[in-house]
Amino acid sequence: MKKKQILYFLSGLGTLVLVILILIYRNLFGVSIKAEDINQVIYIPTSSTYEQVLDTLESNLIIKNRKVLKWVANKKNYPALIKPGRYVIDKDLSYNGLINLLRSGRQAPVKITFHNIRTLNQLAGKISKHIEADSSEIISFLSDDSNFLSDGFKKENIIALFIPNTYEFYWNTDAKGVYNRMLKEYRLFWNDQRLAKSQEKGLDQKEVAILASIIDDEVVNPDEKPRIAGVYLNRLKRGIPLQACPTIKFALNDFTITRVLHKHLHTDSPYNTYKHRGFPPGPISCPSIEGIDAVLNAEQHDYIYFAAKPDFSGYHNFSKTLTEHNHYAALYQKELNKRKIFK
Repeated sequence: MKKKQILYFLSGLGTLVLVILILIYRNLFGVSIKAEDINQVIYIPTSSTYEQVLDTLESNLIIKNRKVLKWVANKKNYPALIKPGRYVIDKDLSYNGLINLLRSGRQAPVKITFHNIRTLNQLAGKISKHIEADSSEIISFLSDDSNFLSDGFKKENIIALFIPNTYEFYWNTDAKGVYNRMLKEYRLFWNDQRLAKSQEKGLDQKEVAILASIIDDEVVNPDEKPRIAGVYLNRLKRGIPLQACPTIKFALNDFTITRVLHKHLHTDSPYNTYKHRGFPPGPISCPSIEGIDAVLNAEQHDYIYFAAKPDFSGYHNFSKTLTEHNHYAALYQKELNKRKIFK
């Protein structure tokens, strides 16, 4: 009789232990956390405290039992292993699964695309919308030559570092991290082939970027970029000022100008390529890949001048002599007057 009682007792105890273990397993490894939205994004800022992280989780996730979550987090030493970043919760999780994700630092990167960027302020504003660093932090870093002089840049040409494209960044990237990431991409972009073409033209990478930025602003139709690049290279070889209207707009910080007037050409600025020969101090915008490659693959010809066609097609008439150029320029000026475009 006693043996049967003992067996019943042990059987009941075993069942109880099994039930407890199942409950524990379900609590720790079963679905205990649900996202409020599909692909819920959780942001954990740099220097977040453990309690701040818990508050963030509770604000964005449906958590059945905070006490159990905290117990799991403490057992895994998460309070000492907090990693900032952008985490995407794309499925229901257990407490264990959530803490493992956060503790691992496996955050989801963000994609940042930038093109048609004129200034560093505009660039910083674009990037800062997607990462933790704010625009003022990025501008402060890019305005200090000491941060990148050793890499061959200065604040006047640092915008050349940012080759327009789509890039992945981790959300908690700081200003220095942005610079390091783009420096890596810059060095990959300037491969042996591009460097060889640049040397053949007698230009360094920054000078290519300057010409590319001017051409990007000057040219509407991409197929004309290599020809206009050839014009500017011919001027440089002959010691003729670039006389590029986009540099005047940059000098005046007025990109709404549609007609560069004679009075604008007297602007006192190192970016005034009508007054100063050679290259301006730096690019006047973020040079595009198309613009850079147009310079590297510039047409070889004898043209020295170009003037917009009066049909407003975006194409240009090219000239080898000043007399011919003045004729084409007069036709365009006449059409501007006809359309009442005076500034």
